[in-house]
Amino acid sequence: MEKYDLMSDKAEGFINAGEIALTLSTALKYGNDAAVVRQILAKAREKKGLSHAEAAVLLLNEDEEVWHEIATLAEEVKNAYYGNRVVLFAPLYLSNYCVNGCTYCPYHAQNKHIFRKKMTQEEIKAEVIALQDMGHKRLALEAGEHPVYNPLEYILESIDTIYGIKHKSGAIRRVNVNIAATTVEDYRRLHAAKIGTYILFQETYNKEDYEKLHPRGPKSDYKWHTEAMDRAMQAGIEDVGLGVLFGLHNYASEFVGLLMHAEHLEAVYGAGPHTVSVPRLCPADDIDTADFANALPDKVFLKIIALLRLAIPYTGMIISTREGQRIREQALKLGISQISGGSRTSVGGYAAESEPEKDSAQFEISDRRSLDEVVRWLMELGCVPSFCTSCYGNGRVGEDFMSLCKKQLIHRYCTPNALLTLKEYLDNYATPETAAVGESLLAREMALLPEVTRRFLQKRISLLKENKVVFF
Repeated sequence: MEKYDLMSDKAEGFINAGEIALTLSTALKYGNDAAVVRQILAKAREKKGLSHAEAAVLLLNEDEEVWHEIATLAEEVKNAYYGNRVVLFAPLYLSNYCVNGCTYCPYHAQNKHIFRKKMTQEEIKAEVIALQDMGHKRLALEAGEHPVYNPLEYILESIDTIYGIKHKSGAIRRVNVNIAATTVEDYRRLHAAKIGTYILFQETYNKEDYEKLHPRGPKSDYKWHTEAMDRAMQAGIEDVGLGVLFGLHNYASEFVGLLMHAEHLEAVYGAGPHTVSVPRLCPADDIDTADFANALPDKVFLKIIALLRLAIPYTGMIISTREGQRIREQALKLGISQISGGSRTSVGGYAAESEPEKDSAQFEISDRRSLDEVVRWLMELGCVPSFCTSCYGNGRVGEDFMSLCKKQLIHRYCTPNALLTLKEYLDNYATPETAAVGESLLAREMALLPEVTRRFLQKRISLLKENKVVFF
């Protein structure tokens, strides 16, 4: 059996089954040891992060008072690193053709009744214009794995199309990409296409379960899939996004594996994951969640979010419309810094002239509110909705971004840029009700800025009338 090695280039070295088992057995032993728990909480209070072993101890602790302390600390850490800003994005599904046999996804090749669709470049243009008209500036590109229908050339052409569309006041400024694991050379091509973050969910870190859940297709290769982020970063992609699909395997094991993966990237490449996503298994087309025995209760799900924030405080954390308003509201306090809004998970789901077939979605959406409703809701919670892509545009990525974030200095850029993009949204896309709430929030938030920053921001806001956005 491979030994645990943080610096290993082999999947079973840095995601080591023996280390996960040892971590969980130790956490079970000390999870309710008051002295050990106090020591770990004291370290968390320093806002410098926790190891996978330390975080596991807190995860398995059963004391209700400790949970309340974890929740309070998570909120403090999130505010220290990200403040009250919440970044907004939307997924864009290009094609649901897929050759894989993933048993939890309706795109699997054996599903013969799902409506299959691959968008043309003209259809993609219509989708992007619809998204721009909502106010979106940041997309997450999604596509099934299919060498004939969805080759990399198609993805690259689609990215070029998206970046090339300028409609009214709209423009997509960052295209994040969530596609199948590929080669170093292909990752270089994605990097050259100026993608934002490369996202790939591990689904499960348990090799045995992984192979059962992926019985056929290229994705069935655990090693190839798990080592994908290494190849991406070797190819020059500095921002990568991790995630597991909670509900496929034991949550504690997945939690530890996710943190081990983050630690590996940090140790080898000098920058951990730019984002971590926390999707939960949910119903979809021919997928029944009752077939899976590891469903994650809300309380455990929220505890995982809080502990991820304590363990990897610098990382952006994403929650999608798989979750409803109630859970998303609680998750925002505990560590989430990015959410989707006005999302559609069907191929061709945004443009009015290309209504999607009823059964073409990847999963059911729980939060069906429009982007405008989500923006207003965030502001009523005291959050600043952000459409900022400044760090990407100015080269603050990878290790450079992490260096600023770990020093808790990213506020200097993110806060004024978030307010600038919020003003842009209010002027061009918001309903009158949302605009009124937003202008009041802007006034309050700008009053809190240092005077020199406020003056600079006011000058840049004046440029919005000329359809110019000059970021900090």
